[in-house]
Amino acid sequence: MQFLPSKDHVTMVYRQGNETRYIRMNQPHPASVKPSWYGDSVGRYEGDTLVIDTVGMKVGPYPMVDMYGTPFTEKLHVVERYRLVDYDEAKDEIDRNFKENTNPMGNGADIDRNYRGKMLQLHFTVEDDNVFTTPWTATITYWPNLVDWPEQICAENPREYYNNKDTDLPVSDKPDF
Repeated sequence: MQFLPSKDHVTMVYRQGNETRYIRMNQPHPASVKPSWYGDSVGRYEGDTLVIDTVGMKVGPYPMVDMYGTPFTEKLHVVERYRLVDYDEAKDEIDRNFKENTNPMGNGADIDRNYRGKMLQLHFTVEDDNVFTTPWTATITYWPNLVDWPEQICAENPREYYNNKDTDLPVSDKPDF
């Protein structure tokens, strides 16, 4: 992901799917939040930590908060805490991740397992009184990626850089009209 900070908001761009998220800085949630895909996110800094508070996630026919199918309701409340940490501080979490997850880097990331510099760590808390009996937390550590930000496939750019080939696009020898 990329963080694009400005004076009154932070834009987060996620690598997969060209997803974009906007976080208003140093503002409260509105009195009446209109549910949306990413919810209403407001942020603030606590020292060197970016804290993002999100409510108002849109509930669909099969709502889930992650790729494992964890359910949620309109009461979902997520607090994310992003900060740069030294490798030594993140080492235990990193080791556990590689031990417990089959492909912890997933989605095309290419990392240097010998890297020992700063890493971005996200610690988040999830609350939803309609689903969980208690809040739960998790930690994710992001390594610097060794590959360039990939181009996405579209009719104007059919190159699949990660597969080193062009996508098959429908073509016509003569106009349809």
